[in-house]
Amino acid sequence: MFKHILVAFDGSENAKRALNVAVDLSKKYEAKLDVVEVVDTSVLLGAGIGPVPPDVIESLYNKARADIESAKKIADQAGVKAEGVIVEGDPATAIMDYASKNGVDLIVTGSRGLSTIKRMFLGSVSSRIIHEAKMPVLVVK
Repeated sequence: MFKHILVAFDGSENAKRALNVAVDLSKKYEAKLDVVEVVDTSVLLGAGIGPVPPDVIESLYNKARADIESAKKIADQAGVKAEGVIVEGDPATAIMDYASKNGVDLIVTGSRGLSTIKRMFLGSVSSRIIHEAKMPVLVVK
């Protein structure tokens, strides 16, 4: 049924639960698993603070690399080889773009991940993905 699964990952507890479900589905369907973390530069650029210092961007990438390695270890311990990918931009858009361009046929995401203020004004990442993605989406609570 599923041949290529993407799990959106940010290191949070909700993302870890989504990862566990994605690993289980990947194992069940013998599907390729991509763990995708988004470096959210949209917030930094939209804040109007001017050019973002390179050290800030680098620290975001360092966190993303550490999160991806952690996720790959979890998958590996379950007997699933996961590919780790870091993309940049608005999280929902970046995840959907990656999924579309890479033949993903299921997106798995946690139900939360944004700050309360951003969620009030922009909506959650998972909500946007549910409404805009062209493939099935599984939201894990």
